[in-house]
Amino acid sequence: MPLFETDNKSGERKRRIFFDPISFFIHLSVFKNLIYQFALREVYSRYRGSLLGIAWTFLQPLFMLCVYTFVFSVVFNAKWGKSHAGGNSEFALVLFVGIITFNIIGDVISSAPTLILSNVNLVKKVIFPLEILPVVKLIGVLVNAFVGLLIALLGILLVWNEIHLTALLLPFAWLPVIFFALGCCYFISALGVFLRDVQPTVGVLVTVMFFLSPIFYPLEAVPEAYRIFCTMNPIAIYVETSRSLLLWGMIPDLTVYAYGFAISLVVFIFGLAFFLKAKNTFADVI
Repeated sequence: MPLFETDNKSGERKRRIFFDPISFFIHLSVFKNLIYQFALREVYSRYRGSLLGIAWTFLQPLFMLCVYTFVFSVVFNAKWGKSHAGGNSEFALVLFVGIITFNIIGDVISSAPTLILSNVNLVKKVIFPLEILPVVKLIGVLVNAFVGLLIALLGILLVWNEIHLTALLLPFAWLPVIFFALGCCYFISALGVFLRDVQPTVGVLVTVMFFLSPIFYPLEAVPEAYRIFCTMNPIAIYVETSRSLLLWGMIPDLTVYAYGFAISLVVFIFGLAFFLKAKNTFADVI
């Protein structure tokens, strides 16, 4: 599928509005250097002006893991139903892995409503590919998630003295997370240009998603009458799949995984199609 089409009257090449995800990623690869530069700026800008700078990328998740360990191991003396040893430290790791996975989606969605509005200077440039902005935001979030993952692996090694080989499959668990987050970001960032109510709505929505997903509790703790709704929640599938591979050394149910992946692809294609359809009007609205 061609990325550009030629105007028969003027002979000029015009960008084509397309909905083919494969062609879209080929299209993105043209801008890989631009994406790299913007992603680097995204990571550095997060801690620009702070005393410790980029070191916060490591210190922040490490600090949070220490806090979770103290609060849930010492204060609440909490245990996780699926923990092998039933000990207290495992709860902090289970919680931490869940939060890392959720934050890939939560952080991207939270910043989506103002993503286009905060780059008005780029919107006014006709030749700038606005579709790279959600990708840049996602890469910045993934950098933090990767650092958090390294700290989680260190914690697993300290607590259980081993890391399961299934941890190598984690990229497959995070692939639908990436598509889901990117699709939501495309849709919400485009919608945020037209509706200013999107920002506070998304803030509430992310909080609701966080507590309705099994981050602080196992699925088994949900009353059976409501458990079906939790199992239909794709975020619950992404969180549980990550935990299965990293913590329990188990291959998740492939049928459930396929369901979660299918949902993420639908969200991605719909969000991308909406963004590409709306982007030509951004400059007029802003």
